[in-house]
Amino acid sequence: MIVRIMGEGQVTLAESRLAELNELDEELLAEMENGDGPGFRATLQALLARVRDLGEPLPDDSLEPSDLILPSPEATLEEVQDLLQENGLIPEAP
Repeated sequence: MIVRIMGEGQVTLAESRLAELNELDEELLAEMENGDGPGFRATLQALLARVRDLGEPLPDDSLEPSDLILPSPEATLEEVQDLLQENGLIPEAP
């Protein structure tokens, strides 16, 4: 699957890795619901770092359609809420 981190670019990521990312996604949701700004920021950074670690960057000039769009590292809690799907940022693993 193709994952875009807003403001950074795209990576290819095996769908088998979604379960790993879902743990961080659930933590992020809980922090958002509790209004835990510092926790939210730390978990968002951890989630994006994990995507970067697990994914393979696409060339900057590649214009592939994204299967998943994640917020930028500087995104606010409100901006992330606008991107949320029914189950968070990361879809459930197949």
